Amino acid sequence: MEKIKTPKMKGCLRLHLWFETQEGIAFGLGRLQILQKVKETGSLNKAAKELGMSYRAAWGRIKRTEEVLNIEVLTKIEGQKSLGLSEYGVKLVDAFENWMQEVEAYALESATKYFNWESLSYTERKSKKKVL
Repeated sequence: MEKIKTPKMKGCLRLHLWFETQEGIAFGLGRLQILQKVKETGSLNKAAKELGMSYRAAWGRIKRTEEVLNIEVLTKIEGQKSLGLSEYGVKLVDAFENWMQEVEAYALESATKYFNWESLSYTERKSKKKVL
């Protein structure tokens, strides 16, 4: 199939992917962002605040993920009141980030076959914003 004739445009490719079961959402981008912020800040409370969420909302989403996956992604930090990433939580964040980068790269490559649009992946756009 040849490219559709569209006006030239620059933009950013965005995908929203998640895993779900009959019990509910297991994991997706929103929960990834919460865990990334926990990793960055060292606290679920701080992570929620930086994301503009209540602690209760962030905790509820993560608790639901733990119930669906039947494994802890957060754990109490020894000697503190804070919750940090469990060993599994660290692995889950790394795996999901890597998978998303691969999916974005494929989607971007595929999109260039069909559209006359210059697009960055979301990951590329985020990294360029930090540089600017």
